[in-house]
Amino acid sequence: MSKMLSTKVVRTATRNAEASKARILAAALKEFSDFGLAGARIDSIARKAQISKPLIYSYFGDKDMLYMAALRAAYIEIRQGERGLRTQDMEPEDAVRELVRFTLNHFVKKPWFIKMLNTENLLGGKTVRKIADAADIQSPLIDQVQEILDRGAETGKFRKVVDPIDFYITVASLCYFPVSNKHTLRAIFGVPIDDAWLERKASEAGEIMVRYLQQEACDDATGKDSE
Repeated sequence: MSKMLSTKVVRTATRNAEASKARILAAALKEFSDFGLAGARIDSIARKAQISKPLIYSYFGDKDMLYMAALRAAYIEIRQGERGLRTQDMEPEDAVRELVRFTLNHFVKKPWFIKMLNTENLLGGKTVRKIADAADIQSPLIDQVQEILDRGAETGKFRKVVDPIDFYITVASLCYFPVSNKHTLRAIFGVPIDDAWLERKASEAGEIMVRYLQQEACDDATGKDSE
């Protein structure tokens, strides 16, 4: 076999393996989010991914390792989406609004994400602590938020000292509850939780975060005591 043909064969095999792994992870996210770690079945994942069970074990090891890979993939996907927002090209206030809107929309469009987080928290976070590059996966988000906060502070539009992690936790909290608790909210309060309602919640949450960031800056400008 010529070197060129051999290289082509290797590249094709690599692409096929990557495509197979992607299908497995997509099926695993759905299975684990629907049934949890204990209830998920490799048979079901193999069937949904149209992949043999031995190949799943070959790629990922046992069910626990596949669950960890799926959880890692869930974090990677949301972080990639955030980076794609290009918030660095927006005014700081608009960047905050867009980050909030993306976060809530991601929770809505990717229901397995919230379910995976719920499962992992029920497990006490034991798996996420084993993901070797977990901090590296999250760091671009923290850098992105810090960049928005810094630009807002430099222009006098935002308060000067805001921790980016605390800020994001508040954003995620505002976006998480309307989606994670949608069934009980519908039953108890009769709210529709349809697309229009969720879009309004995203807009309101964005304004809450912008006004929080503006508060100290406004107090400084008017000479008021922020306390």
